[in-house]
Amino acid sequence: MSLWMLGNLILLIVVVPLLVILLSRLLAALEQIRAAAQDTLAGGVALIGALHKTPELLATTDDVIKEVANGAVRYAGPVSKLLG
Repeated sequence: MSLWMLGNLILLIVVVPLLVILLSRLLAALEQIRAAAQDTLAGGVALIGALHKTPELLATTDDVIKEVANGAVRYAGPVSKLLG
């Protein structure tokens, strides 16, 4: 058996299966990354849909803050007279 034949035999028995195993592990990792990227994209799209209501919610928050401030002023006036 020549040296070339021995080298080819080692290549077929050891190196090729090792490369196939490593490639399958790489492809499995890529599939996991693809699934995670698709989940991230779906979450981002859902978040964008929720952000369309933000200006309306901010307007409601401003109205509530004005009402609370008016109530605090009405409360502070009589309290200051009682304490003062």
